[in-house]
Amino acid sequence: MATIAVGTFQHETNTFAPSKADRAAFLNGGGWPSMVRGAAIPAAFAGMNVPIAGFIAAATAAGHRLAPLICANATPSAQVADDIFAEVVDTMCADLAKALPVDAVYLDLHGAMVTDSLEDGEGEIVRRVRAVVGPRIPIVVSLDLHANVSRAMFDIVDACVAYRTYPHVDMAETGGRAFALVAQILATGERLAGAFRQIPFMIPLTAQCSLIEPGAGLYRRLAELEARSGAVLSYCTGFPAADIRDCAPSVFGFARDAAAVEAAVAELAASVCDAERDYVAELYSPEDAVARAAARGGRNGKPVVLADTQDNPGAGGNGDTTGLLAAMLRLRPQGAVLGMLIDPAAAIQAHRVGVGNSAEFRLGALFGWPAVEPVIGPFKVLATGDGAFMCTGPFYGGSRMQLGPMAVLEANGVRVVLASKKVQTADQEMFRHVGIEPIREKIVAVKSSVHFRADFQPIAEEVLVVEAPGPNPADPAALAWKRLRKGLRLRPHGPVFG
Repeated sequence: MATIAVGTFQHETNTFAPSKADRAAFLNGGGWPSMVRGAAIPAAFAGMNVPIAGFIAAATAAGHRLAPLICANATPSAQVADDIFAEVVDTMCADLAKALPVDAVYLDLHGAMVTDSLEDGEGEIVRRVRAVVGPRIPIVVSLDLHANVSRAMFDIVDACVAYRTYPHVDMAETGGRAFALVAQILATGERLAGAFRQIPFMIPLTAQCSLIEPGAGLYRRLAELEARSGAVLSYCTGFPAADIRDCAPSVFGFARDAAAVEAAVAELAASVCDAERDYVAELYSPEDAVARAAARGGRNGKPVVLADTQDNPGAGGNGDTTGLLAAMLRLRPQGAVLGMLIDPAAAIQAHRVGVGNSAEFRLGALFGWPAVEPVIGPFKVLATGDGAFMCTGPFYGGSRMQLGPMAVLEANGVRVVLASKKVQTADQEMFRHVGIEPIREKIVAVKSSVHFRADFQPIAEEVLVVEAPGPNPADPAALAWKRLRKGLRLRPHGPVFG
């Protein structure tokens, strides 16, 4: 029986986003449990689709003893404030020092964390942890598929492994793969050989989906190379909204055979580069999307789903932009609903006004993003909710949401679901909580880029990705980059930085 220290510190940083991740953001949790420490960690994450839950389940089943440290998660946003970064890492390292001796350390990290002072948050986390445990204790890390992996972080850890699905339906499974790596290292007493390559072009988020090509084929190729080489391989498509040197997709792997893993990583990286021309995503203006959806929605009893990708709270947006909502209100499609618009003041007002009553509302545009204006006018309150419910979809399944006051407003035949706390709309329960069954609608608009597909694509007649104004541009080349490494293409076959 080994003693394994475990902890989580997760944040996906959009350095162009309008609001930062402060202590309150980590206390909120962003759809995951709020900051948890020590013995409370296993129960807090039990049954959830998150890496640490998968790791704990696998390690416990194998009879190992766990030393839980701290878990902290926040919804994607701009940089993590230095004070909360220091608080979490200081606590993690202090608790780790108290837990010594340990046989291994497992960390559930994202891979795209940027702080006020650090471009490579994860590199600093593992550097600090390594300083506590010394050079011989293995450190194994799980990473998000959107990780911007740095050579510095890669060289410190003994192994790392990333999700293979977007939407991320394999997060808990990835924690299990991380445990398998820990078990292998402990059983052999040998450090694994690693290989690492960065890809020379950025990939727009909406094109990174593993349910469509070329992603689906590339992850099949990854599995084939694993079976042939004996290596554990990962392909991170990167988070293309972080203005740092290491913002890029990457391919990496670990194995006992150094030559085998080098060859497998090189071959997988070459396959990614060969697929560059295939990484395209069709985008619609708000008006064109609503018009197309109005004509097609309800066919075969299924809605058309509209993805308001540039205001995705899962990529740094605040869920408060109004471009798609305004188009819906202008065009007045039947059977249409948009969710979730994050506006706590409007949600509280709806509770005061009461179900069945109407009032003047000012919706959205809370953070002053360019070209975004509030929607102002009379709305009727159709329903309210307390925002407390359990998610059931493949991505958020098992998550206990606490979104604060929620409400449904209606104007011009269009309904809008309000919530008070920021989280992307990636689970049908976010509508059901306030009395809306998505399958019965003709048009369902969601504030998400890809994660919604796990729960909504199976019920959709069609999915349209909408390019409405927001802080998460669908085209990375549209951002004002300053710190990337020279030569990186800003989109597939696109302009070159520097």
